[in-house]
Amino acid sequence: MPQRRSFARRFLSPRCWLAATLLAALTACGPQVPVASLPVTPPTRPVQPASPPPASAQSEALRLYYRSVQQDLLAQGMLRTDGGGADTPFTDVMLAVNFTRIALFDEYQRGATGLVQRETESRLRRWVAPVRAQLIFGASVPDATRAADRARIGSFLARLSRITGHPVGLSDAAPNFLIYIVNEDERRTLGPTFRAQVPGLEPGDIAGLVNLPRSTYCTVYALSEGNSGVYTRALAVIRAEHPDLLRLSCVHEELAQSLGLANDSPRARPSIFNDDEEFALLTRQDEIMLRMLYDPRLRPGMTLAEAEPIIQTIATEILGGAS
Repeated sequence: MPQRRSFARRFLSPRCWLAATLLAALTACGPQVPVASLPVTPPTRPVQPASPPPASAQSEALRLYYRSVQQDLLAQGMLRTDGGGADTPFTDVMLAVNFTRIALFDEYQRGATGLVQRETESRLRRWVAPVRAQLIFGASVPDATRAADRARIGSFLARLSRITGHPVGLSDAAPNFLIYIVNEDERRTLGPTFRAQVPGLEPGDIAGLVNLPRSTYCTVYALSEGNSGVYTRALAVIRAEHPDLLRLSCVHEELAQSLGLANDSPRARPSIFNDDEEFALLTRQDEIMLRMLYDPRLRPGMTLAEAEPIIQTIATEILGGAS
């Protein structure tokens, strides 16, 4: 079954964040509408936006494949959008266990050729600076789809900000979080761009992004310095071939995980942080875990031993022993 992938990386020396300088190369701009110079000139018909370039056979095959995946999951009662209900109860103890596993363990480790799925204990991580996310679309994404994506992502980022109490939103001014929505053809050309824009990424990371396997829906890299646990930059890639619900589910999971919930747990339910595809969108428990993550009693860089007692206290305060 396809999966999403998240990776939180620490690097040793501070680097300068580079804004998205190649945005113009990635977005299609239609020509300007000519203005009539004389009153007798017939009204000018609006110039239609440039059509997206034709997709390769591989990209088109992926589009059909992911559409089939979405249909199959919906037919199985998966990709729920209700946030959980009476069939998905959880207690404060369950919440604390789920939060600990998702916030204080890493899902992946770096291997010689990229990421290797291997869960390891980590430190608590989150942002301190405001999160300024910039959307970068490939030329394959039509204007109408861009407008819909921008509206949905902007709304979701505002929701994340309300939940966490931390500034999160779309911004083209000094972005520290780049969100690429590109198709297969475009993503495979972006290695040099990723390397320039996120200097903390290593060659194996770049290779993993460029050669994203079909089994991976989307991915996000969030980077912090040393053992500080403070995120300073992030990069997400979402496939333009996805149909609407899979596309939105990628937005929900990758953007939420980029705030510090980097791992997945098969025991977390209801949650999008478990890779079983039961839920497509952020659930009630996910919202609570994000709220816990940015509780001032928890600090970036905390170890499991330091954070665990505080986590249980917060979970009990929120739920009082029941869901």
